[in-house]
Amino acid sequence: MKKLLFIAMVAFGLTANAQEEKGGFEKQDLYITGTAGYSQRSVGGVDTDDTVFTFSPSVGYFITDNIALELGVGFGSSKRNQGLGEVKTNSFDINLGGNYFFTPKKDFSFMVGAGLSYGKRSAKQGAVKGPDYNTFGFVIAPGVNYFISESFALRASVGALSYTNVKADVSGAKSNSSFDFNLDFSDINFGLTYKF
Repeated sequence: MKKLLFIAMVAFGLTANAQEEKGGFEKQDLYITGTAGYSQRSVGGVDTDDTVFTFSPSVGYFITDNIALELGVGFGSSKRNQGLGEVKTNSFDINLGGNYFFTPKKDFSFMVGAGLSYGKRSAKQGAVKGPDYNTFGFVIAPGVNYFISESFALRASVGALSYTNVKADVSGAKSNSSFDFNLDFSDINFGLTYKF
């Protein structure tokens, strides 16, 4: 009986140990990630409804056990319904950022990301094309990372603190700046990461 109990305990221990951690990051790990985002907002008092979709593939490299640098591109499409009609906007950005992982060697880790972006936007209202815009932005966003296997992880962020500067690409144009802060489900990003 003691042998059977011992074998059962060893088997349980090995199984539990095997299930503890599937993946995780460490210094010098290289990964690719693709993040898709969606946000929607309605402005009260003004008949305006914004819907934004984004996709941002990037490559990342861990410079320490907790910090990864990322370089990527972003593609975006937005639609704004307002009193004067529908405005469609397309964008392309180059992004440079970093992520701090609180427990990178674990399957599940909270993280905080920060990044800079520079890009171009073009807008169209009905059949009328507007001027192109140059954009500069900064964002800080909390998130989570969860390894579903040794190499694949799911990533999500909810909310952000962001700064955006937009200037029309025409002579004499003035820039427009805005700050935004939210920690709700109006700004959600989901991603899939592959670790090499």
